[in-house]
Amino acid sequence: MPADRAPADLALVTDSTAYLPQPAVDRHGITVVPLSVAVGDEVRAEGVEISPKDVAEALRGKHRVTTSRPSPESFAAAYRAAAEGGARGVVSVHISGELSGTAEAARLAAAEAPVPVRVVDSRLVGMALGYGVLAAAEAIAAGEGLDEAAAAVARRTAMTSGFFYVDTLEYLRRGGRIGAARALLGSALAVKPLLHLDGGRIEPLEKVRTASRAIARLEEIAVERAGEREVDIAVHHLAAEDRAEPLAERLRGRVPGLRDLYVGEVGAVIGAHVGPGLLAVVVSPR
Repeated sequence: MPADRAPADLALVTDSTAYLPQPAVDRHGITVVPLSVAVGDEVRAEGVEISPKDVAEALRGKHRVTTSRPSPESFAAAYRAAAEGGARGVVSVHISGELSGTAEAARLAAAEAPVPVRVVDSRLVGMALGYGVLAAAEAIAAGEGLDEAAAAVARRTAMTSGFFYVDTLEYLRRGGRIGAARALLGSALAVKPLLHLDGGRIEPLEKVRTASRAIARLEEIAVERAGEREVDIAVHHLAAEDRAEPLAERLRGRVPGLRDLYVGEVGAVIGAHVGPGLLAVVVSPR
């Protein structure tokens, strides 16, 4: 890479399921391409036209809620804008291809883009994906090249884990995202499932008898996974701030290598598939 290469030569694109804090998006100049959420027949862009509160209310009201990936043209427009802004390349980092066709839409657009685009399937979602995006941002800011920035994503996401609790598996079942956790459905009334992301898919982790025990176990798993390493942690929720904030505070006191702790609600797309009451912890070693 030439020594005089400016970090601005590379642009960074992700999708709305990264749920990055807005200050980080602004600081790094990240372009966020939204997925779509349909409530009944009304289609709205995540993070722009529909909020987590909207989708939680729709689900509680038993309205039909579905989600869809961005169109390839949405990504094509983002890549064109990056090129017109002076970028000589784009790193485009996205939700697991096992959960969404978003990365595939990005690849279709990348094939026709006016500048080279490296599309990275994070195999993750939420801030598990978000930390990969931030790794790319740091590499770009350090003046790294296109392939190096994409490799930084792969390194960070390979170390990152996501664990979550849902009040019911019903929303995952409706959306077809339940994977091997389908085996828990028969006993869903008797257990509170803990799930995790494994190989890009949602898989069962443990079965716990009560919500309080499930949340306590979620905390223990996060502490165990963090160990003594320097880590960033995100606590996600949907309409469950009363659970998320105390959990975050307990983790702050129990993880010695904690660098950054972020608490944030998931958006409408993931919310549509997990339902109100979601509590998730992402552990991402530095």
